[in-house]
Amino acid sequence: MPWRMPAETAPHARTWMTFPAEGETLGASDAEREAGYAAWTAVAAAVARFEPVTMVVDPRETARARRMLPAEIELLEAPVDEFWMRDSGPTFVVDDTTGALGAVDWIFNGWGAPAWAQWRLSAEHGRIVAAASGAELVSSVLVNEGGGLHVDGEGTVLLTETVQLDPRRNPYADRARVEAEMARTLGATHAIWLPRGLTRDYDDFGTNGHVDIVATIPSPGRILLHDQRDAAHPDHAVSGELRALLAAQTDAAGRPFEIVDLPAPQTLRDHEGFVDWSYVNHLVVDGGVIACGFGEEKADADAAAILAEAYPGREVVTVDAREIFARGGGIHCITQQQPRTTPAAEGA
Repeated sequence: MPWRMPAETAPHARTWMTFPAEGETLGASDAEREAGYAAWTAVAAAVARFEPVTMVVDPRETARARRMLPAEIELLEAPVDEFWMRDSGPTFVVDDTTGALGAVDWIFNGWGAPAWAQWRLSAEHGRIVAAASGAELVSSVLVNEGGGLHVDGEGTVLLTETVQLDPRRNPYADRARVEAEMARTLGATHAIWLPRGLTRDYDDFGTNGHVDIVATIPSPGRILLHDQRDAAHPDHAVSGELRALLAAQTDAAGRPFEIVDLPAPQTLRDHEGFVDWSYVNHLVVDGGVIACGFGEEKADADAAAILAEAYPGREVVTVDAREIFARGGGIHCITQQQPRTTPAAEGA
C-alpha cells in the first residue's frame, strides 16, 4: 500500500498527547511534578481550542487528568512511563488512493536506551494509539522517533545522522536502508541529512539531535531554521553550519530552499548549562499554531510574527514551554497530529 505522511499543515482529525506519569522525567519534588502536569495541561488546552485532543493517561493518573484537563479532551487509559507522544507514539500516514489511515509503529527504545530512561511501557503506545484511532498498523523495524523527522508531504524528509544512524538505535543501519524505510512508510523519496542537532540535545537526557527542534518545513520549498545569533552560545556555530548545508539542498521537486531564520530567545543558560530553547518546536493545528514561549516578551512576540507569516491564516497561540524544555523537549515533542482522512475512507 502506498503510504504518505501528509505535511503538518494538512487538515487534522485530532491531536494525540500523553499525560505525565510520575518518574524521573516528571521530577523529584512535589513542585517539580506539579509544574510538569501544568505545562502539559496548558498545551492540551491550547490545542483543544482548534481541534479534538485525545490524551493517553496512565490509570494511576486518571483522576488527576480528569481534574486538570478541559472536559472536552478524551482520555484513553494505558500504562505510561515516558510521555513524549511524538516519539513513543505512532507517525500517522494516509493512502491517497483509498483514503485509508495508517500508523507507523517505529521501535521506541527511549532515545537509544540510556540507563536513566524508563520507556518499555510507552513503547507500546504506537500499537495502542493505532488501534484506538482505527488506523492500519504499519510496522517498522527501524528504531526511530517522530521528533527525528520532518516532511513536506511531497516526498521530502529531513533527518539527522546522529539519530537514525545512532549505533544505540540502529547499529547496522546506513543511509540507504533508512531512506528505503522512509520511502516505504512515509512516501518520502528524497532525504536531506543534517549532520547534527543542537548542543544541549547531546546531554545525557537529550535525543542526540532531533530535527524538530532545529528545522521544519512550513510549506514546500521553505525551511524555518533555528538561529542562535549570540556567538557565546555553541549553537551559533551549529546554526551557521546547518544554514550553509540547507542552502545547498533542493527538495523532492528540485526546488532550492528559501531559508527563514527563527531567532533563538535571548536566554543562553540555565542551571544545567547552555539551553536549547527553540521556537522551531511548534505544533501546527487546524486554523492555528501552538508556539513555544520562554517568558521573553520581545523574543516571543518576534517569533510569533515570523510564524504567522510562515503559516498565513492561522492564529498563533504562545504557551510557556520552559517546564517542557526543562524535561527534555518542547510542544512539538509532546504532541502528534492525526491527519483527516477522505470521505471514501471513512465510509469504507
